[in-house]
Amino acid sequence: MCFLWWDGAHEKLTYQVDWHLNGPMGHPLPYAANCSLLFTEVGLLKGPAAARAAGFDAIELWWLWPEQPVPPDVEIDRFVTAVREARVRLIGLNFFAGDLAGADCGVLSIPARSKEFRDNIAVTIGIGEALGVPAFNALYGNRVSHVTPQQQDDLATENLTLAAKAAAAIRGTILIEPISGPKPYPLRTARDVAAVLDRVAAPNIGFLCDLFHLANNGDNIDAALDMYADRIAHVQIADHPGRGEPGTGNLDLERYLSIIEANGYSGYVGLEYVPTTTTIDSLRWLRQERVIRL
Repeated sequence: MCFLWWDGAHEKLTYQVDWHLNGPMGHPLPYAANCSLLFTEVGLLKGPAAARAAGFDAIELWWLWPEQPVPPDVEIDRFVTAVREARVRLIGLNFFAGDLAGADCGVLSIPARSKEFRDNIAVTIGIGEALGVPAFNALYGNRVSHVTPQQQDDLATENLTLAAKAAAAIRGTILIEPISGPKPYPLRTARDVAAVLDRVAAPNIGFLCDLFHLANNGDNIDAALDMYADRIAHVQIADHPGRGEPGTGNLDLERYLSIIEANGYSGYVGLEYVPTTTTIDSLRWLRQERVIRL
């Protein structure tokens, strides 16, 4: 529901939207704003408050310090304070993964960068404990030429087991997702992700079902949901092609989310899209009803 009213103090029409209400897509799943892509107009530390002002009660974020697995305590405290003061729930946070566009994206399976991931585990879980974060996304890691895929897979299994153990201490879940794009990232399909989950002997690790990446990789989404819906621990969406807001592509998000919900998923749907306009204008697809308050 979208509420519009006249803000006399600033002489403008403003609004608030309750995205926790059932979405217009015919399913009851609530939405969370990915503040690494949405509300970037105001900066990362102001993103949580902007999301709250727009009506979201939950957000998710990539790792905020892409060059620092262990950032200064003062910066962590500033971030934690920003989320608390915004009165939103941080429902998902990425582990440190290096340069997401670089050759060593996803450091956990790269021997030369593995220590950075391990050093980051305590920091990320510490933020999670402070803010009650339930899920932590671990990017698997690009393939590199100086070690074999098996060596990388073995290292990834070891590091994911460490991360899962740390997350279990605060009742958190580790997420593994498929990624698209030109980078040599080995997890492209739901089946690829399931194979990793099978190798990690931990109950608190699950499938991050990113519908855009699955579509962009050409995976059969219907077959993937039929096989692996029971392993979904989190969901993210963007339209395809383009990775814009729903309605800018041709991905049948309504049907896929309805299938996911019908198979037992009741968590948030992360809006991890690149707005084709301002963040606020890109949310028009969510506005079912409008009540003008003058």
